[in-house]
Amino acid sequence: MTANEVVDGSVIKILIADDHAAIRSGLRLILGSVDGMVVVGEAADGDVAVAQTKALRPDVVLMDVRMPGVDGIAATEQITTDGLAKVLILTTFEIDEYVFRALRAGASGFMLKSASADTLVDAVKSVAAGDGVLAPQVTRTLIDAFASTAPDAATPPGVADLTEREREVLDCLGDGLSNTQIASRLYIRETTVKTHVSKVLTKLGVASRVQAAIVARGLASS
Repeated sequence: MTANEVVDGSVIKILIADDHAAIRSGLRLILGSVDGMVVVGEAADGDVAVAQTKALRPDVVLMDVRMPGVDGIAATEQITTDGLAKVLILTTFEIDEYVFRALRAGASGFMLKSASADTLVDAVKSVAAGDGVLAPQVTRTLIDAFASTAPDAATPPGVADLTEREREVLDCLGDGLSNTQIASRLYIRETTVKTHVSKVLTKLGVASRVQAAIVARGLASS
């Protein structure tokens, strides 16, 4: 797979949701100039983001958290619950209830708005390919903080249903590994990793690999 392709080789379709027009324009300029990516729409609030996602079916929604009306968290929950697209939160970082709620809502991860253009592009590619993304400055801190403040989310009943291999994959997710890195660690094919990750998410009843990573960290600290 080349750097600009999703798993099936298709163009990555992106929807940008932010209440600041200047930010939307900047993101469109950055992402629209990348081969293999196309910005299919914009939204200034959560309601429009959900409607545009349903209409345009992007692969990835770049979602601001604080927007007027329906905020980014509520919009994210609607989008991920309906399986419409993957959501990458763009935010100014704070370990607070906003971030926790975004992860509970099923976001595939979040990046800082201060991230470089290259970092942002790589994050979109990773999310489109099915990997989770967290700002590298805060990955372990965020997961540990979330796990410690949400014990019920950290120990879902589905853990007991995991096979030995699936538990190993879950541990890898807790370490923030991509599918490629998991394949290398466990000496299995990447396609097999994707199958295991899908089964882990289903058994745990979570919407994203970031949520699965939180489960793994909670189990490791218990």
